[in-house]
Amino acid sequence: MLGPVPVWVTVLQLLVAGLVAGFCVLHWLWRRGEARHPGAAWSLLWSADVALLLLVGGLFPLVPAGLPRDAVEVTHGLLVAGFLLIALPAAQAIGHGASVRWWVATATVLLVARTVSWFVPAPEAALVDVGCLLAAVLVVIVYVLVAFGRTPMGSLGTLLVIAGVESVAILLAGVLLPDEALSAILAALWAVPLAVGLEVLALRRLVGAQDTAARQHRMRDAVASLSNAAWFARDPERLLLTARDAARAVLDDDSIEGSLRPIARGRFVAELFPAEGTDLDPHARSFLVDLAQIVAAAGERYHLNDRLHATAFSDPLTTLPNRRAVEQHLVDVLDRANVERTRVAVVYCDVDGFKRVNDELGHARGDALLARVADHLRTVVTGEDVLVGRLGGDEFVAIVARAPEDAALVALARSLREGFEDRSHGGRPTRLTVGVATWVPGDVVDPDALVRHADTAMLEAKRSRSGFRVFDRALRRRVEAERLQRVALEEAVALGQFTAHFQPVVDTTTLEVLQVEALARWNHHGHLVLPADWLDLAEESGLIVPIGLAVLRESRRALDRFQMPVAVNVASRQLTEPDALEQFETAWGDSYWEHLTLEITESALVQTVQAVPVLSELRARGARVAVDDFGTGYSSISRLGRLPVDVLKIDRSFIRELGTERGRGAVRAILALAENHGLDVVAEGVETAAQLTTLVDLGVRRVQGNFLGRATPSLPVRGPRPVTEAIPVVTPAHTLRSVPTARVGR
Repeated sequence: MLGPVPVWVTVLQLLVAGLVAGFCVLHWLWRRGEARHPGAAWSLLWSADVALLLLVGGLFPLVPAGLPRDAVEVTHGLLVAGFLLIALPAAQAIGHGASVRWWVATATVLLVARTVSWFVPAPEAALVDVGCLLAAVLVVIVYVLVAFGRTPMGSLGTLLVIAGVESVAILLAGVLLPDEALSAILAALWAVPLAVGLEVLALRRLVGAQDTAARQHRMRDAVASLSNAAWFARDPERLLLTARDAARAVLDDDSIEGSLRPIARGRFVAELFPAEGTDLDPHARSFLVDLAQIVAAAGERYHLNDRLHATAFSDPLTTLPNRRAVEQHLVDVLDRANVERTRVAVVYCDVDGFKRVNDELGHARGDALLARVADHLRTVVTGEDVLVGRLGGDEFVAIVARAPEDAALVALARSLREGFEDRSHGGRPTRLTVGVATWVPGDVVDPDALVRHADTAMLEAKRSRSGFRVFDRALRRRVEAERLQRVALEEAVALGQFTAHFQPVVDTTTLEVLQVEALARWNHHGHLVLPADWLDLAEESGLIVPIGLAVLRESRRALDRFQMPVAVNVASRQLTEPDALEQFETAWGDSYWEHLTLEITESALVQTVQAVPVLSELRARGARVAVDDFGTGYSSISRLGRLPVDVLKIDRSFIRELGTERGRGAVRAILALAENHGLDVVAEGVETAAQLTTLVDLGVRRVQGNFLGRATPSLPVRGPRPVTEAIPVVTPAHTLRSVPTARVGR
């Protein structure tokens, strides 16, 4: 098939062969970029075959005649056969044609027959050669027509088909033309058109792959940029617009639109889509899905953040701002007011009788009451410079920025108080108690103190039953005095300035000292301060605990000193401490519990649930328990038998009324109750001989009071006893002794 050709043809063949071989690299890059595209592999193989065809054709004139040239010619023929066979799967991959199995088999049979004819020395061999080649070419042409006839071809497919048709036409012309010189030239150059088409295809594919890679980079950059923007944006709709604009820019399609819609449980669905009928490649579809997922996830996150913010800064029951939100708002308002030199007011509201509603009617009714209070506050306290919030429980507060004068604030407090009267639960109507505190320019900026002052004003209004109160100068002076007293009390506890004075408990028949009660005194720089001046503050602040323990320690030392039983007053706060038993053991010791009497008021014993087990444990160790001020607290007669009690102490209010039948009747009732329960009785607060005489007549065996001995740091070894007309003077046969009775409450 090969023959002598001009030199320029040979040179052209070699140049084109080198060019095609170089373009095989493009095919390899295309295949690497699209590893799963079958057309890339077949195009690479086809280009390599064409390059070898041109190379062998160009080398043919340079090979010496004889066996080497015959080998080159055979190789050329095999490469032509390979070219035709590769054309079938390449056409299938590029044109998405049908299966090529039988087509390849048919062409292979024809080309094998042609190859065999080369080695048959018969005159008909040349006809077989040409016939088989033409038949194989016809098979390829038919399949190409079938494959590309079913699939719309683009510009590249059309170019490749035209180049293939030209190459086949030149090949057939080179075989069929009788002019040997022209036939040789055509046979040498027939593959050039197809080679050019393949390389144009490879170049276009490479450029397309580069464009695709660049677009994918832009897609990744757009996704990353949108992800970063999602952390700073707070509006999902605006983020959706950002995603839509990014998709339009990357895909160069202004028809792309977006949608965002919420679904159940705070979930969102986002979509980005082009105009109807637009065909997107898989990368573009995935890109739009990624952007939409970022928008949807951001919308869900924003919604969750809003819910968490509402939970953190609002009250779930009333939807009002909670304590945290109120405190932050007050800080901001005070900072602004300090710059603008304006007033700020805090209106503190408390629901009267709320605990009773909760306890008697249930928490559901209590919650409904709080919701009505919140609605009332929203209605009355209005304005742009006002924030109404709930601090917790039944406490509400209104922050008034740019507050008016005190007269207007008083009117506001009165309207809050008088405008709410809830009778939904029956019984006494529920009202509001209101306290108002004001910050004025020049005051120290202290949000906590301002709220405390409003709370103090509310508590003062509740105490005085006035309904509302403004934290004025008088109340400020009293609060400051209490603060100074608290500081002094804390200092006194730290310095150990609390001591015990002892008052005797006397037998009414023999005037013998049976016991002493230790009463706490504050030795403030040489001046004794009685409990009436500091007891309430000590109980409120919790300092009563270390004070009581200090008195208990002195009582233990007094037991050793006087060799007499001791009575010690115990505050309910001491019994509610988590380590109350350990504290008592540390202060008293681990012995002589039988010489200790613990006195607790009747109301504290009944009200404090934690007191009973602690007292029972101490009683099990030998200590006695006395109910102090009996008869003035809650009615506990029905429970008296179940309480750990050994002694009843008749309150001094009954002793003062001993001159009346009513007073004597009360004492008789207490004596009968004690006898019925097997309890001892002590009458306290005896101040006159007449009271002592009456108690003797009633059968009271133990008494104490200033008439029988005042509380002193120590008791005399021997001293005078009271002399009355009703009781003859009896000199006891033993020395008068005193017993430490630690009393915090007198």
